[in-house]
Amino acid sequence: MKIEGYMKKYVVSIQETASIADAVALFIEKHVGTLPVVDSQGILIGAVRLFNLIALELPDFFHLVDDFDFVHDFGAIESTIPEKEVLSRPVTSIMQSVVSINKDCGLMRVFAIMLHDEIFDMMVTNDAGELVGIVSRVDIGTGILSSWPKE
Repeated sequence: MKIEGYMKKYVVSIQETASIADAVALFIEKHVGTLPVVDSQGILIGAVRLFNLIALELPDFFHLVDDFDFVHDFGAIESTIPEKEVLSRPVTSIMQSVVSINKDCGLMRVFAIMLHDEIFDMMVTNDAGELVGIVSRVDIGTGILSSWPKE
C-alpha cells in the first residue's frame, strides 16, 4: 500500500515570497493546521504550522514552565496580536524545515517515521521534490486498518 493512494491531493500551500499575514489569512480561510511553503517551481522548501503563528504571541514564560495547571488564562495576553511589522515579514522567517516522503513510500514506513519524529502531517513529494500531497496520521492509520479483516 503506497502513500499516494491515501494522501490528500489537494494541498493548500504558500509561496516563499508571501508574508506572515498572507499565511494567517490562508490558515483562517482554508482551516488548515500545516501550510507547506514552496518555491516558484512548486518545490517544497519548508512548512509553517499553526504553532509557528500562535508562538508569535506566546508569553516569554511559556518556555520556562513545564506545567500550566496553575494558569487558568493568560489574562491580557489572551487578546494580543502581533505588530504589523511582524506580520509583514516573509513567511520563510518562521517556517520550519520539513520532513517529506516520496509518493511511492509504503504506509507503515511513513507511519513509523511520523511517530518517531512526532509529525502529525507529512508532506508528500514526487521524484523532482515537487509537493504532490499531504498525509496525516489518521489518513495512514485508516488506510492500514482498511486492509484488516472485517470480523
